[in-house]
Amino acid sequence: MMIEIYSQVTDEFVDACSRLLPQLSSSTKGMSWEAAEDYLGQEGVYQFVYRREENGPILGMLTLVTFTIPTGKRAWIEDVVVDEQTRGEGAGRQLVDAAVAHAQKLGMKSIDLTSRPTRVAANRLYQSAGFAQRETNIYRYNG
Repeated sequence: MMIEIYSQVTDEFVDACSRLLPQLSSSTKGMSWEAAEDYLGQEGVYQFVYRREENGPILGMLTLVTFTIPTGKRAWIEDVVVDEQTRGEGAGRQLVDAAVAHAQKLGMKSIDLTSRPTRVAANRLYQSAGFAQRETNIYRYNG
C-alpha cells in the first residue's frame, strides 16, 4: 500500500477522478483535463492518492487545502473517496494520516473537515484519526 502526493495531470489521474468522484457524490460526473490542470495547479492544494502497489491503479484520493488567514495557518480535508471495492482495507485511514502529517509538517494550526452524519464509516474513521466533532453550523451560498 502506498500514498503519494499527485501534482501533475495525467490520463491516469483524470480517469481516476472520473471513476472515484461519482462514488463520493452522485451529482459529480468526474473531471476534465482542463479542470484537473486548474485544480492541481493551485497553490496550497495537495492531492493525495492511494494505490495498493507501486504503479497500480489509483484506488483512493483525498484533497488537502492549506491557506493562511489572520488567525493562523489552516487546512481543510475535502473529497475523501476510496473505491467501493477497496473499502475496509485501511486506505481511507492511510490517506487521512498522510494528509494530517503533511499539514503538521507545513505548520497548520488546525485541520477541519465535514462529513454527513449518514456516512457512518467515514465519521468513525475521522474520530479514530483524532478529529473531534465541533458544535458549529456550516452554511453554503449557491447564488
